[in-house]
Amino acid sequence: MAEAILLDLARKIIERLGSMAFEEIGSIWGVKDELQKLKDIVSTIQAVLQDAEEKQDMNHQVRNWLMKLRDVAYDADDVLSDFFTEDLRRRVMCGGKMAKKVRTFFSSSNQLVFRFKMAHKIKAIKEKLDAIANDKNKLHLVERPLETWVVTRERDQTYSFIHEEEVIGREDEKKTIIDMLLDINEKENVSFISIVGIGGLGKTTLIQYVYNDEEVKSYFELKMWVCVSDVFDVKTIIEKIIESATGTKPENLEIQQVQNKLREHLNQKKYLLVLDDVWNDDNERWCNLKRLLMGGLKGSKVVITTRTKLVAEITSTISPFFLKGLSKNQSWSLLKQMAFKKGQETIHPNLEEIGMHIVEKCCGVPLAIKTIGRILYFKETEDEWSYIKDKELIDLTQGQNGNGILPILKLSYDHLPSHLKCCFAYCSLFPKDHEISKLKLIRLWIAQGFIRSSDKKLQLEDVANEYCMDLLWRSFFQDAKEDNWGNIISFKMHDLIHDLAQSVSRIECTFVDSNAKDYVNEKVRHLSFPSYNVFEKNLNLLVKARKVRTFIFTFESQVPPQKMVEESTLIRLISNFRCLRAVDLHDLKIVKVPDSIDKLTYLKYLDLSKSDIEVLPSSFIRLLNLQTIKLTGCRKLKELPRDIQKLVNLKHLEIDGCKSLTHMPCGLGQLTSLQTLLLFVVSKELAAFSSKRCGGLVELNKLNNLRGELCIKNLAWVKDATSEAKAANLKEKQHLRELELSWDWEHNDGADVCNDENLLDNLQPHHTLKKLYVEGYRGVRFPTWLPSLTSIVKLKILGSMCQHLPPLHQLPSLRNLNLRRMIALEYISDKEITDEVSASTTFFPSLESLMLWSCPNLKGWWRRDIVDVATTTSTSSDQYQQHISLPYFPRLSYLCIVDCSNLTCMPLFPYLEEPLILHIASFKPLQQTLAMTMNMSTSSLPSSSSSSPPLSKLKSLFLYQIQDVESLPEELMQNLTSVEHLQISKCPHLKSVPRFIQHLTSLKELDIKDCEELDLFSEDSHDGTQCVSPLQNIHISNVPRLVTLPKWIGNLTSLQELIISKCPHLKERCQEGIGEDWPKIAHIPIFRYYDQD
Repeated sequence: MAEAILLDLARKIIERLGSMAFEEIGSIWGVKDELQKLKDIVSTIQAVLQDAEEKQDMNHQVRNWLMKLRDVAYDADDVLSDFFTEDLRRRVMCGGKMAKKVRTFFSSSNQLVFRFKMAHKIKAIKEKLDAIANDKNKLHLVERPLETWVVTRERDQTYSFIHEEEVIGREDEKKTIIDMLLDINEKENVSFISIVGIGGLGKTTLIQYVYNDEEVKSYFELKMWVCVSDVFDVKTIIEKIIESATGTKPENLEIQQVQNKLREHLNQKKYLLVLDDVWNDDNERWCNLKRLLMGGLKGSKVVITTRTKLVAEITSTISPFFLKGLSKNQSWSLLKQMAFKKGQETIHPNLEEIGMHIVEKCCGVPLAIKTIGRILYFKETEDEWSYIKDKELIDLTQGQNGNGILPILKLSYDHLPSHLKCCFAYCSLFPKDHEISKLKLIRLWIAQGFIRSSDKKLQLEDVANEYCMDLLWRSFFQDAKEDNWGNIISFKMHDLIHDLAQSVSRIECTFVDSNAKDYVNEKVRHLSFPSYNVFEKNLNLLVKARKVRTFIFTFESQVPPQKMVEESTLIRLISNFRCLRAVDLHDLKIVKVPDSIDKLTYLKYLDLSKSDIEVLPSSFIRLLNLQTIKLTGCRKLKELPRDIQKLVNLKHLEIDGCKSLTHMPCGLGQLTSLQTLLLFVVSKELAAFSSKRCGGLVELNKLNNLRGELCIKNLAWVKDATSEAKAANLKEKQHLRELELSWDWEHNDGADVCNDENLLDNLQPHHTLKKLYVEGYRGVRFPTWLPSLTSIVKLKILGSMCQHLPPLHQLPSLRNLNLRRMIALEYISDKEITDEVSASTTFFPSLESLMLWSCPNLKGWWRRDIVDVATTTSTSSDQYQQHISLPYFPRLSYLCIVDCSNLTCMPLFPYLEEPLILHIASFKPLQQTLAMTMNMSTSSLPSSSSSSPPLSKLKSLFLYQIQDVESLPEELMQNLTSVEHLQISKCPHLKSVPRFIQHLTSLKELDIKDCEELDLFSEDSHDGTQCVSPLQNIHISNVPRLVTLPKWIGNLTSLQELIISKCPHLKERCQEGIGEDWPKIAHIPIFRYYDQD
């Protein structure tokens, strides 16, 4: 990494010294000539860096020369930063005027002291560089053209890195492992299967492939995935298993409590658990974990992936599965996928023979093939491919620990441009299997100066994003996750790629662990810590690392520190590390930030998330280089620093979750470079504060570079609605993707309807907005600009007093509509049905999810001129047709209606796939959908849906407290062939569910509760002789008319659990051994009867 850092630093120094700003600074301080000489020396040295890079591995003198140069280059960078910061400080103090016009503002003695100090530093650096420049001649280093990274083949615009579903050549292995998972002939309830293979062979990818298979998903009731990696700590592994099972990590529990929770989740369930990347070969520790996993139902499986045969022998109860490399043809297929654009694999037939030789040297290891493939992507000629094969690619030795792949990975690193080398090596600061936040990484890179652009129109964040995507595309990153808009938000590094990052960055970057004393020294520049305890244990050792530029904690947010961090510890940290550019102290419960924080003059990135601070010190505003402040979750923080406008380089201010924040500081609006402002708080006492302290919506006026999310709170306190809202200028903020507008009426009963309407009218966002959330709006009408948001994907309205909404049906991108607690809403659309529905337009063309929640006065979708349809109770489609043809949602997949009992008519929803939830709602909309005529135009429908019966793809149906249903029509039952989960609760008039077992051929879970008139099996003539239902769980509670269990229940071979309560006729009939119905249920593994729920 040293040579990459040097190339990067040299470019940075030369760019700075060549800029107009530094020429002016040099003139002002009388050091212009010295700075020019410094630039010339650096340029001379820069010319031989490429040659030195190639010779360093074979010549330790060159390597030592590079290390000396590295130290001086860092010192030079610090000196230039001192000049820049001092000039910036004087501009800020003098209202932004040029420094040469305000020198008289400062005492001549101060100017002389600074000039003398800096001239002395420049002289010392120049002398060291002169000596280094002379040594280059003794080492016979020759000048080379500077690296210019010109992409001769344009990368795919979609950054089409390989997804797990595109795995090549593993179909046979997948089938074998699935057969092992579904095998029920094992003696033990829980079986253990080990997958063994060297690093990079694709064990994890293969198991992900299996884990997401539909047959596997349907076979196991519970699936969990845990990455174990190097440290085998039973308590930590149990916590991860529980988190995977529930989505919530247990906090602050003793080992016994955690074990009990694990048993609760696993007992009597057929589960699949993947323990990925296990290294532990201690049999006793393994047995301690294994004992806790034995409570599952028969057929449960635990899959272990490991690189070592010994681990497999310790853990497996079944013969281990040894994963082999890809065949030669499979390897070539993968290489083609990585080395050529899609569709161009056959354009270069002469490259196939060379490619075959290359993949032979990769020994079938996918990770090696992928990384080499990305090198070849930029090579188009036979000579270039042959050079890789004959000169650069060494044989891959398949060592047991996978070390044989590292030379190939190192070759891929060597082929990276220098700017990507620095960025990649920096990632070694994160622990293995860490989910790296892309935004965080980008901001850390920028803080270190790794990101620069010659195009002034481009934001550095956009350039850094390209770097991330490039590394992802080249397979240095993997397991990428996306947000709702398809943007990559995080990724991981393969273990071997992480090993590579550590090997190339060892001198520069140190992840502090038990071996810290070997690597924490005066040479290290970047430090990270897995926990506060590790930091505390190494505090005395850290004194050596005085020139550290990065100091971060990498533990997850859910892991609390053992004790509160003392202010004295922070003072010591600040005192020791004056060169810091990035500091991450999240989740350390810091109570007070020291006044000496301003001594960190180079600081650009500061994370104090989830601290207990109430105020920041006044010295905070002297951190003039600060670009990112993260205060997320600082619940006690009452205010931001006054004079915040002096933080002229601030681009990211994260204050979401700062619940005690009372107002925004005046002057915030002057930070026109601000890109991130997640929260803006309108003061409840705006008039009581002086204008110098409290800023209104006008502070948003010029912040047109804002990106991502913005939440504006307490809009109820805006009094001059029209002028303030216009001043916010939301319409010009084209980079915002999500906007939340919140009126807080909790402590304000004086709702002014007219004021609210004027306010929202003038808070119109840019038409590129993708998500809008409006809460607490008390106006009776919504602004007319809502239908103009043609890019809107999610719309959520909560607690509004509107009686209707503007037309939304033609919004082309709207996928998610959520309307909650709109107690005055009578109908969704102000239009008549005939005005809104026409053959030339598609009704809600993209809507996939619809939630209607607590809208008690909602009577229909349109005005009440469709009362005939709403009041029709017959399910005859002919009778519906003689009234009116209702429109339907062509893509709606999820529908939830809660506490909307008066909603008796709405558009039809025949293509639902996700749960249909009706709770305190009318049954009529469901009846109308069932009766819909299928001979309608299908031009706008997905081809797979156009010929399907209504609701034939629905997977779950939940009916709660439905008052107007007496029977589930048989035509409904006939259509629900995909339903896996049926739940009916508190439907007091429901009397029958005819022949459901015959029609619901996919049903796995049946849950009936509190239906006192229901005779569940009275109309079921099916005797069950041919019953092949996959039904696994039946829960029946308080269904008193249920007299006997049907015959067919005895033929349900998949049934695992039958729980009955408060059904008095069945209590005796189901008694073990003697009850009349006992022979029908004796085969069920779990049967329980309870007198109470």
